[in-house]
Parts: sequence; structure tokens; C-alpha cells
Amino acid sequence: MVFCTKDIDKLGYKGIKTCEILFENYEVPKGALIGAKEGVGFKQVLGGLELGRVNVAARGVGLARASFEDSIKYTQERKTFGKPIGEHQAIQLKLAEMGTRLEAARLLTQNAAQKLQNGERSDLEAGMAKLYATEAGFKNAEEAMRIHGGYGYTKEFAVERYYRDAPLMLIGEGTNELQKIIISKSLTEKYKI
Repeated sequence: MVFCTKDIDKLGYKGIKTCEILFENYEVPKGALIGAKEGVGFKQVLGGLELGRVNVAARGVGLARASFEDSIKYTQERKTFGKPIGEHQAIQLKLAEMGTRLEAARLLTQNAAQKLQNGERSDLEAGMAKLYATEAGFKNAEEAMRIHGGYGYTKEFAVERYYRDAPLMLIGEGTNELQKIIISKSLTEKYKI
């Protein structure tokens, strides 16, 4: 039998239930063997990680975009010293960096997804996209909170949720530290002398 033994409360990603699962006296039939042949399932599972990494990268892009769009709107509406905060140079610098991170993350993710769709191996591209896009999402969420000031820490604005959701992407489908190792090995192989 399979049991969900306890619900696990998380910092973010509240819309997705997480629980501990217990398998007790549970036999997997031979027909459910991954890869249909013993010894090949692990390789297939590893191949599925490319898709998972592109998926997480796309979520990172979405988070970077939402943080950027909410911030750019807020900077035009919120006023200090008689003018919108978006006219202050410090805020302009933040917006420029956020927009640039977003576009770079989007392009890396699009490139990895295209290779995957074409049936090509994309370990390197998926790793780069996952690493960069999730870091961009995390950094843009942090900057959005700073731009929103005290309001960014309240539940009145979505940036509070972005900030809570961002850390999971840094560890999902392989931590970003692991991505750097995968990227390094792939680059060494690609540019082998």
C-alpha cells in the first residue's frame, strides 16, 4: 500500500501539496519497469532531467518576468519627492538590470527548449538555462521587494509571494551548484583539445 504519512508545510509554492510517502508491502509489476528492460531505466530517467531543467528554467523566466513587470508598473505609480520613483536613478539602474536578466534568461531557455524539441541532446543548454533563469528569477524577486519597499514585505502585493517561491527553483531538478558542475563537464567535453 502507498500512504501519504504527513503533509509538509513549505516556505513557498503553497499551491502544490507536498507530503511524505510511505510504500509498505508494495510490489512493482515487471510491466512497469522503466525502460522495459533491466539496466536502461536509469539512463532514461537521466534523459528526462533535461526536460525537467528546461521546465524549471521556464518557471524562472516567468518569475523574473512577473517581478520585473510588477516593479516597472509600481515605479510609475509610486511617487516620492513629487515624482514617480522610476525617475530616480537608483531605481532606473535596478530596472535595467532586471530587464536584462529577464531577456538573457528567456533566450537561454528558448535555446535549450528548441534543442530539446529538435530531439538533440541539451545537457549543456538545459543546465545553463536552469542555472541562469532561476538565479535571474531569484534576483528579480529580491529587487522587486526592494523596489516596493515596505509594501513588498506585505501580502498586499504579489512580490512577497515571488520572494517566497524563488528559492525552490534554485534547488529543483538539481541544485544550481550541481548545474555548474554539469556545465563545466559539458564545456570541457565540447571544447576538448
